[in-house]
Amino acid sequence: MIEVKHLTKVYGEARGIEDINFTMERGEIMGFLGPNGAGKTTTMRILTCFMPATSGTAKVAGYDVFEDSLNVRRRIGYLPETVPLYTDMQVPAYLKYVAGLKDVPWKKIKSRVGRVMEQVGLSHMAHKYIGELSKGYRQRVGLGQALINDPEVLILDEPTIGLDPQQIIEIRSLIKGLSGDRTIILSSHVLPEVSMLCGRVIIIDEGKLKAIDTPENLVAKLQASDSVKARISGPADSVISALKGIEGVKKVESSGAVGSSGEYVVEFVRGFNGSHLLARVAVERKWDLYELTPIKMSLEDIFIHIVTDEDSSL
Repeated sequence: MIEVKHLTKVYGEARGIEDINFTMERGEIMGFLGPNGAGKTTTMRILTCFMPATSGTAKVAGYDVFEDSLNVRRRIGYLPETVPLYTDMQVPAYLKYVAGLKDVPWKKIKSRVGRVMEQVGLSHMAHKYIGELSKGYRQRVGLGQALINDPEVLILDEPTIGLDPQQIIEIRSLIKGLSGDRTIILSSHVLPEVSMLCGRVIIIDEGKLKAIDTPENLVAKLQASDSVKARISGPADSVISALKGIEGVKKVESSGAVGSSGEYVVEFVRGFNGSHLLARVAVERKWDLYELTPIKMSLEDIFIHIVTDEDSSL
């Protein structure tokens, strides 16, 4: 559905992006991550035919964004970080206006506007002017304008920025419901959001592709060891000594006490998880084992590791 090869953009002497390569299948949701100024918006603007690249190629639904931009634009919906809304227009009028701009056949505009308003939860706001809407509902209008031409590809730039927790949950649910038939690129600084919505992630830094994979595969590649968090009753010195004696244990650290028990982080050598041995030690010494939880790198951990390690590239 999307094919990007050696995409490069240079602004005079400044670098935008350099040699970006990735592909996406129909129905996939891809997280697009990077620090501010990394090149995310530049890449999205090229894919949406907003600006040309310096070199390389990009295709959307089989159409080249440089040579056949009109066909690309018919097949994409774009929600920029700052949504282009006219606050003095009522919601249906605005969506009808955008539908006309996007060349939706005039006979289909009325039904399409009604369907999109229902899809994004705006039907009860039909009488409202956009200027009267809350930030969350304005984001829904932004999603509506991105969907009005029934696109095959959605490109969403920070879709939940500035929203309260309840609005964030609602917008996430909307985006999740849009996947399947549509291919979605989601750029966000809210990494738990990306983890919940995206099957794969792209991480770019200083205009260069640093990683592209599932979060699970990135964890497997980057996590140097297997660790667990254990909460055990018993004298702290004795517990630490016993845990250090378990086969495969590299390090044991106390992370404080919870009531009458202590919390410990136990690090095993990579590829070896001796949780069953830890449980056996607790039973043999008649210590109560209240918790035994695997510790995995989060997407935030992965992101920080990749963008702060100059030699990191996956």
